[in-house]
Amino acid sequence: MRKLVPSLLSADLWCLKDQLDVLKQYQVDTLHVDVMDGNFVPNISMGVPLVESLRKHSDFSLDVHLMIANPERFIETFREAGADLLTVHIEATYHIHRLIQQIRNVGCKAGVSLNPGTPLELIKPILHMVDLVLVMSVNPGFGGQDFLPETLSKVKMLHQWKQEREDYKYIVEVDGGINRSNVEQVLNAGAEWIVSGSGVFKGDLKTNLDQLNEILLKYN
Repeated sequence: MRKLVPSLLSADLWCLKDQLDVLKQYQVDTLHVDVMDGNFVPNISMGVPLVESLRKHSDFSLDVHLMIANPERFIETFREAGADLLTVHIEATYHIHRLIQQIRNVGCKAGVSLNPGTPLELIKPILHMVDLVLVMSVNPGFGGQDFLPETLSKVKMLHQWKQEREDYKYIVEVDGGINRSNVEQVLNAGAEWIVSGSGVFKGDLKTNLDQLNEILLKYN
């Protein structure tokens, strides 16, 4: 099932409730929450209080992307805040296998992400353990960047590996620079969840959703 997962990194927090109401009208059921610490990536963004508020006041599934150093320290905290799925970067930990186990042990679904310059083979030993693989199609840290087409080869390979192995159950998610002009490339490569921030929230929200959903419908 292909679906759009809006990234709140590009949302207008002043009118977030109104924007979320529009997303509900369009049957969006999952939000992507980018957590940045100014250490692992050169920016600081939303954190635990926003996750808590979203969980308290909405029924969206919360796809929380931890772009932070030493994510082991915060797994339980974000689970208690209301995260449904926690995605961690292989580049941010020395012990990815143990970290995925930790996420599962607190009751969350587990995702692994990798940056554009990280070889896909590094995550292969844990692919049987994860619920989601997030391919970064920009270098993480800032919204509004241009999509890197060379990352499509990773998406294609993940799709192929998933077809070849019954024990690979992961969702292929792609995040970074995706909008109506390039989303079909990403879908054709095998992506299932499309994360988009600027492509959803910049400009007219309803127009963006109409155009993206029209494309997604062709793949479902």
